[in-house]
Amino acid sequence: MKVAIVMGSESDKKIAEKAEKVLKENKIPFTTFVASAHRNPKKVKEIAGKDFDVFIAIAGLSAALPGVIASHTKKPVIGVPVSSKLGGLDALLAIAQMPKGVPVACVGIDNAQNAAFLAIRILKSK
Repeated sequence: MKVAIVMGSESDKKIAEKAEKVLKENKIPFTTFVASAHRNPKKVKEIAGKDFDVFIAIAGLSAALPGVIASHTKKPVIGVPVSSKLGGLDALLAIAQMPKGVPVACVGIDNAQNAAFLAIRILKSK
């Protein structure tokens, strides 16, 4: 049971640390990556193809990262919108409004803790 935390840029590190803390406290193994859907699409595709059980994708602005990961895996993807612009509403809507066939769960703005708790529930339901 492994979780991948993918953040779009280093500036999202404080948000990622919230998820890391919850996963550590619950003894869930994870790996954290920095990969932008726009600047590093090949790296994102490579990460999505790795052997993880759940992906947590942290993204602001256009928030394409969770959807791009979901387009390359059949595993659960949880999107965490970041409050970088427009109070994070742009990112929240981008993550929540995914097209059919590309499902992404979405937690509240900057709420990486809930993403980690949801990942744990998904892992324990197997």
